[in-house]
This record gives sequence, structure tokens and C-alpha cells, in this order.
Amino acid sequence: MPAADTSGPLPATSRRAFGPHLGLSAAGFALAGCSASEPSADAAPDGAAPVGQGFVPPQDAGSQAAITPDAALTVLADGNARFVAGTPARRDYSAQIRATAAGQYPFAVVLGCIDSRVPIETVFDQGIGDIFAARVAGNVVNAELLGSMEFACRLAGSKLVVVLGHTSCGAVKGAISNARLGNLTQLVQKIDPAVEAVEGERDVDNAEYVDGVAEENVRMVIEEIRRESSVLATMEQEREIRIVGAMYDVSTGVVRFI
Repeated sequence: MPAADTSGPLPATSRRAFGPHLGLSAAGFALAGCSASEPSADAAPDGAAPVGQGFVPPQDAGSQAAITPDAALTVLADGNARFVAGTPARRDYSAQIRATAAGQYPFAVVLGCIDSRVPIETVFDQGIGDIFAARVAGNVVNAELLGSMEFACRLAGSKLVVVLGHTSCGAVKGAISNARLGNLTQLVQKIDPAVEAVEGERDVDNAEYVDGVAEENVRMVIEEIRRESSVLATMEQEREIRIVGAMYDVSTGVVRFI
């Protein structure tokens, strides 16, 4: 029997059939038109304990369906601005745990580095159930991560893919210095093309060169996603999602989209 064609839009019946396996359920309150900096009133899906007055609720089916790829990018940018300003949105995490127990509706998936200075939900000021976060040294991509992104967007409804690099990246420095250590060898070799593509003094103490390679690596990972995932490439072409890159500055906390 020939393999099923997964390059086109997923039929609504397939989404419904897969829903129980995702823990998806009908949700009550929609965040559409309500920014995280403007908390909404009490609400909770399917009889879950309500989110407290003045606290931002997690994403639900309505808000996820309503948000566009461009709006999703704005939500992340606004969240980072709050993070940098030290004015995070108010969240009741206990209530968010209860509200998301029956299902999840993240609006974005972010592929970042494992660097301890770049906790993804924190730097974008997002709560439980808001984004899918994948982390691997050097924010490189492989088949497993591509599959995770396809799951996030095609099956779970996310509207945005962000590849998040950062300044002073240890994995990038490893590639520059030709590090060789067990399985790390294969990982840093994935960054080698970015090292070759950037001009400058190849020195891990050359911050401008290191950060230039990190940014080029982000761009190359995005192209790899488009090249290796027909599912995501098709969704982007049909404007169902956006795939963008970003750089996080470990000295300021600022995310710059590229």
C-alpha cells in the first residue's frame, strides 16, 4: 500500500481523530484580542478551576485558532519586551496547570539552545501551555526535532516556528575550535558550514565572529527546516505558519528577530 500523502493540508477529520491522543478538548475562554499585558477576567475550559482575577490564562482552542502567524510573532516580541523591562505578565501557575490538564493549544514552537542563560518561556514571558519549547546545543535540527515541529504545527495547531540562537554560544565556540568529544563531535560538525560561511578571525575570543557564526547558523537551520520538512515548507508557503530566526543577547536579555 502506498504511503499516505502528508504534504497537503490535514483534513479536519484527521485532526479530530488525532485530538484525543493529544489531549485536545474544547476550551472556553479565547485570548484573541487580549494581550498578555492586559489580563482578562476569570475563565477556565471544561469545568477546570478558573484562572484568578487579573491573571493571564493559558492559550486555549479559541485563542490558538484566532491568532495569525504575524500576531504570534508580535506576542513573543511583546513578551520579550516585558521580560527586559522587568514587568512580566501576572500568572497563576497552579491555575494554569489545572486549566491545561485536559488539553494544550500552544501558538508557537521555539527551537533554542540548551544554554542555561536562555530559558525560552522566561525570555518570552510565556506561561504554561503557551509555546512548545525544544532545546539542543547550538539550536541545530535533526529528524527528531523536525518531527516535533511538524507535530506542533500540523497536528497541534501552532502558527509560528522560531529558531532562537544567542550570543556567546558554547556550541558555536566548539565548532570554531574544532572540538571533538564523543557525540558532541557530530553535533558541532552541524555548525561547521556556518563557521566556513562567516569571514573574520576564527577565534573563540573574537565575540563579533562568534556571534556572526551563531546568527548564520540560525539562518542555515531555517533553510534546513524548509529543505528537509515538506510539511512545514508547504504550511509556510500556504501562509498557515511563519518560520523565522532570532538572536538572544545574553548580556541584555533582548531578542532580535532576523
